[in-house]
Amino acid sequence: MFLPFENKLHKAIYRERVNRFILTCQLVETNELITVHLQDPGRLIELLVPENFIYVSYHDEPHRKTKWTAEIIQKPNETVFVSLRSTLPNRLISMALKAGQLGEYKPLSYSKQEYTYGHSRWDFLLENEQRKYLLEVKSVTMEKQGTGYFPDAPTKRGKKHVDELQAIQQRGEYQTGILFVCQREDISIVKPADWIDPAFAQSLRMAHENGVEIKARVCRVDLKGIYLGEMIPVELS
Repeated sequence: MFLPFENKLHKAIYRERVNRFILTCQLVETNELITVHLQDPGRLIELLVPENFIYVSYHDEPHRKTKWTAEIIQKPNETVFVSLRSTLPNRLISMALKAGQLGEYKPLSYSKQEYTYGHSRWDFLLENEQRKYLLEVKSVTMEKQGTGYFPDAPTKRGKKHVDELQAIQQRGEYQTGILFVCQREDISIVKPADWIDPAFAQSLRMAHENGVEIKARVCRVDLKGIYLGEMIPVELS
């Protein structure tokens, strides 16, 4: 499954992070300093390093205050690209579910997206004649020695989702699951980042013990788009 970038990518050099969602970058072609919207709210400490190459897209919509968007980043002398668009995993998984290409969830089929149940809106509702399944997708960009970690910043919202999924699972109303989508190809296993958000990590382990399915897939990113790859293990011990 392949999701292409919608706009042309322009090579730039990352300079600084102004705030949570704004970067300053320098276009390689013109040396112009530009203000860039960053969709990913994570810390991205190991990625947002001055002099790293970053690829940005231009959007000329009149309602946008920031015309440039950060798409992918690449460390100097490394071939791995990392997606900075936190919405891409949901779009990619939506395509794969509709095409019946996620074997780990068969015989369930795609039913709805942004499905409201309880106190939250869930990424996907899957179902067949026997059961219904709530699926939440999480984007992973943090990597250390081949291991992907989530989250890379404390996430009260993420913990709330995990706790709600566990409660729904325990009531027997729906089967529930979380799918970690790694937006880079150099990850072979996913673990919770205990040192960043121990409360989330504890909730994730308890949810798994109480029946919430925890799965992960890796992706490959290049200058054309993002490719959904194979399943990889999640280690919660």
